[in-house]
Amino acid sequence: MSHKRIPKRKAAAAVGAVVALGAAAILLPSANASQDGASDGTAAAPRTLKAGDASDLATRLSGMLGDAYAGAWYDGEDKRLVVNVVRGEDGMALKARSAGAEVREVDNSMAELEAGAGTLTSEATIPGTSWAVDPRTNKILVTADSTVTGAKWDQLESTVESLGPGMATLEKSAGTFRTFASGGDAIFAGGARCSLGFNVTAGDGSPAFLTAGHCAAAGDQWSDQQGGGPIATVDQALFPGAGDFALLTYDDPATEAPSEVNVGGQTVPIVQAAEATVGQQVFRMGSTTGLADGQVLGLNATVNYPEGTVTGLIQTDVCAEPGDSGGSLFTQDGLAIGLTSGGSGDCTVGGETFFQPVTTALEAVGATLGDGGAGAGDQAAGQEQGAGQEAGDGAAGAEDQAGAGDQAGAEDQAGGQDAGAGQDGAGAQDGTGTDPGRHSGQDSGQDSGLTRTH
Repeated sequence: MSHKRIPKRKAAAAVGAVVALGAAAILLPSANASQDGASDGTAAAPRTLKAGDASDLATRLSGMLGDAYAGAWYDGEDKRLVVNVVRGEDGMALKARSAGAEVREVDNSMAELEAGAGTLTSEATIPGTSWAVDPRTNKILVTADSTVTGAKWDQLESTVESLGPGMATLEKSAGTFRTFASGGDAIFAGGARCSLGFNVTAGDGSPAFLTAGHCAAAGDQWSDQQGGGPIATVDQALFPGAGDFALLTYDDPATEAPSEVNVGGQTVPIVQAAEATVGQQVFRMGSTTGLADGQVLGLNATVNYPEGTVTGLIQTDVCAEPGDSGGSLFTQDGLAIGLTSGGSGDCTVGGETFFQPVTTALEAVGATLGDGGAGAGDQAAGQEQGAGQEAGDGAAGAEDQAGAGDQAGAEDQAGGQDAGAGQDGAGAQDGTGTDPGRHSGQDSGQDSGLTRTH
């Protein structure tokens, strides 16, 4: 993200041009996704969908199918939405197929899975654990980090077993769940570093940005340079609890706050906020590790950090490290998805990483994505239009965006300290990025303009 005043100079980038970014490259989107629904009105084959359109369809089917709906995920290889329908609900399965989804019959209803997650919350809220519904297995994915041993492990294991067979899976993580306080452009407060997530417009019309809520513990005033003068002040923050997000308003009301992510030498325009979909390819930008990519693994995840429990998060396999907290999670076509919260592992061995949904944060703080001008109005109109469309007919405006802008934010990504309260290893962080081999990635065939070169 760029948050500085920008001189009136622009560097045009041709649509489809590739710009090397160490481990990754940006190939700006240029091709519209095809729609191959049956022309005769039948539901002979699932529709071919972009990830954003699949998310819209999943939302509509969730309401349409009621208790028969048991989750959905995006098949990036075939570009289809797969919807779980409770076994025996033939009429509902037909509705889902007619809407363009691929249907899979399953045993566990969403209500049963959510009840199981509730049991885990009441009986196994142990620091170093997390859980989220995994629609691909139709089970609850429970993860314990390396600190969960002895009696704590026994308690967690017995709780999972009490849910009954076929309800949950229990996995062990080699790392330790922690907040990744230090994402896009680096920001600093009191010797600590986090990352700017997305520029927004506050409810009063002033320029602002979102970052992780746990970063706010480091101080009220934040700078864009280590030891520099403050440029923004914390307005609202939440952590732990029902989220991990903070709204900071720029001290100078004349600050230009473009809706884009700075990925190092080039920017990705952000057109609107969107809900995540399991299976969706996403990209994270952080001031420690730069650009990394991966897939969404689960939604509405609960994470028990040492500082407290956070609910409503997005679980992914995108890597992150201390210093990346607050950074942007987004898609190739300019959808703002999340803010980096925390997880385990690093960009060498991998691990689990959790993100605050942007849509929830915007609603909570009363902000809108972008500069609040004509663009924000267009965004709102586009969201209303997308909500009422049949999947596959969504606007493709994001496909026409050329990368432009001369950004200097990456030059300010100097070392800093981890802002996560109570964390070990809060020493200096190198903001210059990591070795290309350390960035996680997915097959570039997944309708993504952000691709890896290896």
